[in-house]
Amino acid sequence: MKRLQFLFPILVVALIGVSSSVYIVDERQKALRLWFGEVTAEIKDPGLYFKIPLFHEIVKYDDRILALDTQPLEVTPLDDRRLVVDAFARWRISDAKRFRRAVGGGGEDTARPRLERILNAELREVLGGVTSGTVLSADRVALMNKIRDQSRTQASALGVVIVDVRIKRADLPEQNLEATFARMRAEREREAADEIARGNEAAQRVRAQADRTVVETVSEAQKNSDIIRGEADANRNAIFAEAFGRDKEFFAFYRSLSAYEKSLRGENSTLVIAPDSEFFDYLKSDTGR
Repeated sequence: MKRLQFLFPILVVALIGVSSSVYIVDERQKALRLWFGEVTAEIKDPGLYFKIPLFHEIVKYDDRILALDTQPLEVTPLDDRRLVVDAFARWRISDAKRFRRAVGGGGEDTARPRLERILNAELREVLGGVTSGTVLSADRVALMNKIRDQSRTQASALGVVIVDVRIKRADLPEQNLEATFARMRAEREREAADEIARGNEAAQRVRAQADRTVVETVSEAQKNSDIIRGEADANRNAIFAEAFGRDKEFFAFYRSLSAYEKSLRGENSTLVIAPDSEFFDYLKSDTGR
């Protein structure tokens, strides 16, 4: 019993020593083994490893592809039309030793701002060499690949590789949007005014053509009616002339009846005529004598 009491503390100390001498590297990680701050080994393969407690320090890094979202950046393309660009990158640690020397103990938190500065510098350089139309077009893959390649060269000094760079958004600055919208509204209003003016001009031409057609139609109808009326009057006069030529007494009688019809109406003024006037010849006897 006393022997067990003596062995138990030894076993506890041994277990603590063994556990502090063993470390595991996950398949999603890579690790560095440091001896008083100096890198003595880089562990790339996952598994169980041993170290000397109190002397060895193990630093682990994520071996997966990591994300980097940059803050919106204002760039000026060749046509001096400022744009606000929002981009992101995908990166991973390729050389753990170089990464440790570049960022020290800060790890990924120290590397991200430095990578963002590299990415922003390349965004300004590449996008500043093209027009805003190229940046805003859908076919800007070549620009993103160029930014990726140039950023990759700069980032290699940090022991990382830039896997991909993408532009999420490229818009005008807020202070320029209202002016742009105002120009667009003015342009649309000008186009609308032009369309209205062209419409009014076309309507005026149609109305003028219609008025001219009306005048021509009415004139033609009036001319035809005058011709018909003239021909009818001529026929009537010919008939009258033929009839009157056959019997002069009938002509005198017809003229007297027409005079009676026109003068002896109720709305006419009073007539003062001598009883023996020729006007009443056909009212005195059947023969008019």
